Amino acid sequence: MKIYNIEPGESYKPTVVALGNFDGVHLGHQKLLKCGLEKAQELGVDFSVLLFYPHPLKILHPDKKLNLLTGHEERLRILENLGVEKVYLVPFTRRLADTSPEDFVKNILLPIGAVHVVVGFNYSFGSQGKGDPELLKKLAEKYGFQVSVINAQRIGNKIISSSEIRKYLLDGEIGLAAEMMGRFPTISGKVIHGDERGRTLGFPTANIMVDEDLLVPQNGVYAVVSEINGQKYGGMLNIGLRPTFKKEAIRTIEVHFFDFQGDLYDRELTVSLISKLRSEKKFRGREEIIAQLHKDKQLALSIIEKINCS
Repeated sequence: MKIYNIEPGESYKPTVVALGNFDGVHLGHQKLLKCGLEKAQELGVDFSVLLFYPHPLKILHPDKKLNLLTGHEERLRILENLGVEKVYLVPFTRRLADTSPEDFVKNILLPIGAVHVVVGFNYSFGSQGKGDPELLKKLAEKYGFQVSVINAQRIGNKIISSSEIRKYLLDGEIGLAAEMMGRFPTISGKVIHGDERGRTLGFPTANIMVDEDLLVPQNGVYAVVSEINGQKYGGMLNIGLRPTFKKEAIRTIEVHFFDFQGDLYDRELTVSLISKLRSEKKFRGREEIIAQLHKDKQLALSIIEKINCS
């Protein structure tokens, strides 16, 4: 997959373009991307995605926590796996935010060679989000390209959306989030040094520092799987304030892998959340927490074994 930083004055080969933020690249997004890929194959052109970077809210509302489901690099990896051949990165600025819908078409979509554009039913573009799919169709007719609009995708009576997935994760509902994403949700970050208390309990952990823009699910203990050096390892991850040992409210994310031996410090780690095992709790002492960790491990192993066999 090629990544282009759009430069003024440059022109590109004809392409089908999918528009959207694609946070989480959930099943609704995947339906849209599948449509775009099929249209590109039909027309004999490349299939591309156009992304604003950084996230528009980072510029327009810098004090607002984004709670993104996927980091930038992870999102790019998923897009590539789904058949996207090119990604056009458009630097998002306040000036761009004031661009009219028609100027967005003329100055961005046409120069990158858009011959067909695919959007979701609720896509908005241009200054203050004044552009919608219906306006995009009118502009497409004026400027000579085609538009496909993908309807809302549902599971039961629920519309699949990034905001719905965020709610599930903040409630610890990993299964419901995974159902909408089409894969297990993840936590990604850099492994940093902690106080190594887990090692003294017989459960050494890797402490993960997550980017401030990423969503962190509800506090608790989770069964997880991660790929390290090309091999998958099961484990359990704790998100919380560690009330047994800490008086100050410092939230930590730490994972213990059952069979991994090695140094993970300073590595970027992506951990898939399989299921929530229990909520965070305060223990009366060392022996009680060790006993609970052994119970957590057995439960996590049984859950991970089931998904490996399915």
